[in-house]
Amino acid sequence: MSESKYHFETEAIRTQAERSSFLEHSSPIYVTSSYVFEDAEDMRASFTEEKQRNIYSRFSNPNCTEFVEKVCKMEGAESGFAFATGMAAVFSTFAALLSSGDHIVSARSVFGSTHTLFTKYFPKWNINTSYFKVNELDKVESLIKPETKILYVESPTNPGVEVLDLDFLGKLAAKHNILFVVDNCFATPYIQNPIKFGAHLVIHSATKLMDGQGRVLGGITVGRADLIREIYLFSRNSGPALSPFNAWVLSKSLETLAVRVEKHCENATRLAEYLEGHSNVLSVKYPFLKSHPKYEVAKKQMKLGGNIVAFEIKGGLEKGRDFLNKILFCTLSANLGDTRTIVTHPASTTHSSLSEEDRLEAGITSGLIRVSVGLEAVEDVIEDISQALS
Repeated sequence: MSESKYHFETEAIRTQAERSSFLEHSSPIYVTSSYVFEDAEDMRASFTEEKQRNIYSRFSNPNCTEFVEKVCKMEGAESGFAFATGMAAVFSTFAALLSSGDHIVSARSVFGSTHTLFTKYFPKWNINTSYFKVNELDKVESLIKPETKILYVESPTNPGVEVLDLDFLGKLAAKHNILFVVDNCFATPYIQNPIKFGAHLVIHSATKLMDGQGRVLGGITVGRADLIREIYLFSRNSGPALSPFNAWVLSKSLETLAVRVEKHCENATRLAEYLEGHSNVLSVKYPFLKSHPKYEVAKKQMKLGGNIVAFEIKGGLEKGRDFLNKILFCTLSANLGDTRTIVTHPASTTHSSLSEEDRLEAGITSGLIRVSVGLEAVEDVIEDISQALS
């Protein structure tokens, strides 16, 4: 699946399911739970996988196949499987590949639900995790044990927009013969391709920029074919598959991913530059600002800076809450990657259940504001955020 004949935008638009006898221009939605067989031999060969064909929509569906094929071409991956949500992709990937006694090395700055899997649920099955801070990559190797199976990171991270050196980590994983898994949700395949830097698997919450309009949930894991085979077999039996309708929406959304992401990043850059000069802002994190501590790394592995801007507001927790209350048209929501600009204050909302110590371990300070910059006129976004800061 990984061979691309055309440019990114062309593949995103022209990769389609095989046309039916109706010769439709746009792929239809295959709303069916199952598929029929011509005779007993056809059915036998299908279930033994001598024939590659659709059997049941929990296993595969033309819409899901089209979506997966597009993402594989975008990421340079051999194969993939699509899931009902991003967290279904994360859980199923780990559950399929890990056994009791295995060990994970992960950056501490990961999505909250991923952290919960690592600390609350996986230990029940004797699968444990060692964390490293994103600014201490020199300590990662010391965490690797004989039983370590996976090295896992997000880059850029949620919500602090830290950047990790994927090339360094990919080489480290190769040195120790462990799997390197990257959550590429914030960057999208248009901005960053972790497989080029040694990743074996790449995970996305398609709910975010891939959909881009806050309509549907979805997730996907792509990468090395033998690993995807194991993930497919686990998912075929456990049932976290993406629905045909959501796959259809996501596949159509990918046709505009490039133009949307370009505008998101243009707006985010302008907002980040404005915030750097604001008197009520202590610091700004955006990968393509020269002030970002990993600016050079970001320029090496990312095409653009992404649509997420994080900044530290003066006044800490109370001023963070006050900022949310003063927002006029930007949305207060836990989602991101939408056409609409979304603002959150993690310390008082999404990460409020964590202790202050745990929040700081994850890079979440009391005054941290995360902005998912949308596609509105950026002057209006800046004006709204400016008045809320005043």
